[in-house]
Amino acid sequence: MYKTLLGLLLIPFLSFSQSASLNEDLEALKKEENNYETEAFEALKVVNFESTHLVDRRQLSFIVAHRFGNLKNGIDTFFGLDDSVTRLNFVYGINDWINIGVSRSSLSKLYQSSLKYRLVKQSKNGFPLSIVGFNAVLVDTGLTDDVLPGIDFLDKVGYTSQILISRKFNRNISLLLAPTVFHEGLVAIEAQDNTQYALGFGVKYKITKRWSINADYGLHLNRASASTFYNPLSIGFDLETGGHVFQLHFSNSRGINTNSFLGRTDGDWLDGDAFFGFNLSRNF
Repeated sequence: MYKTLLGLLLIPFLSFSQSASLNEDLEALKKEENNYETEAFEALKVVNFESTHLVDRRQLSFIVAHRFGNLKNGIDTFFGLDDSVTRLNFVYGINDWINIGVSRSSLSKLYQSSLKYRLVKQSKNGFPLSIVGFNAVLVDTGLTDDVLPGIDFLDKVGYTSQILISRKFNRNISLLLAPTVFHEGLVAIEAQDNTQYALGFGVKYKITKRWSINADYGLHLNRASASTFYNPLSIGFDLETGGHVFQLHFSNSRGINTNSFLGRTDGDWLDGDAFFGFNLSRNF
């Protein structure tokens, strides 16, 4: 009887203690979240290179990417609009720090699966960088026996591994550094190593609340001297529209997958080669 009465008397105090503990946890979580810097990049890509942005937890992002033909061909191809490369990409946020993706590109009929994961997030009074890992495996199904008799399956397989490092300096300027290793099962020229190395650079400069100028460049580090390919250079504009980002850009590469634009960019800006493209995304 006394124990029951004592229990009833203690209920308000226990409830208050639990409520206070819950409030403290919520305040600690809010304080921790406020300590982090906002995203350096709002889109999954700077232009060609992956950014340190991830899709939110339990969110599915569907990205339609177009890259048209060479502008310098003029009216014959309606300034490249007659020749389109299309990539369909689905990215899902397993949680706040892991994304998985699958995509298909019409260029060489490339299928790709990817994993993107946050290692460190930039904080306001702590670590000054955001670091994200990106790994992808792709299969070039455009390489068939009809195209190349006797080709092995492993010749069609490639992979990409990147460490994406970004820093948001202020509300207007963000930079990206992307050390990259990528492998091609079949290279365009015999002198080229299958495993190749590159260093990516990206920048975003916000010009208004919704508009920003973005650019990225890939420096290939072990390209064969006999290669006819170029380093990819791209510049574009991002428009933020209520949580979605619409990207318009120009590049000397028609390839949208990392292995394509780093290993096989055949456009030369100095020769007037430029390809217009845009990315449309929809989150579910």
